[in-house]
Amino acid sequence: MEIIYKQVVSDEELYQILELQHKNIPTSISDAEKQKEGFVTVQHDFKTLKMMNNVCAHSIAKHNNSVVGYALSMVKEFKNTIPVLQPMFKEIELCINVTTTNYITMGQICIDKAYRKQGLFKALYKFMQLQLRSKFDILITEVDVNNTRSLNAHKAVGFTELKRYIFNNQEWVLLSWNW
Repeated sequence: MEIIYKQVVSDEELYQILELQHKNIPTSISDAEKQKEGFVTVQHDFKTLKMMNNVCAHSIAKHNNSVVGYALSMVKEFKNTIPVLQPMFKEIELCINVTTTNYITMGQICIDKAYRKQGLFKALYKFMQLQLRSKFDILITEVDVNNTRSLNAHKAVGFTELKRYIFNNQEWVLLSWNW
């Protein structure tokens, strides 16, 4: 099976990201599946996803011309665009010196169920690192503390915990990967 890692270049690829995202939001899967497989929290709209991509292209994994995994790039200029992510940016500003550290946030990562446990998660992050490390020093993301599969996967890639915080009665783990 040949998986191609690349940056998003078309609206079709963005729509495929949105389709995969919708399949993995908490309202689309059972509680048991959330615990076993993980989930994504934010549901983007096309306009925002495209604006983010125009500034810093998203990374995708494709098989047979279909997006089977994605890692979204979100520069700090988008910190006020998605309300649910605003607390994350506030916490980042408390943890690192944002004036001297050139960072990017990983807006979300997801692998299609049929392609999990095949190394795509790690390979997609490595591809993202290769594409962006000349522009950014550090990659930051947050994971719901209840999403243990995602937490463990991020730590296996090389992310370390910056801090934990609570927002809207939900505990988040802020993670960073120093490039």
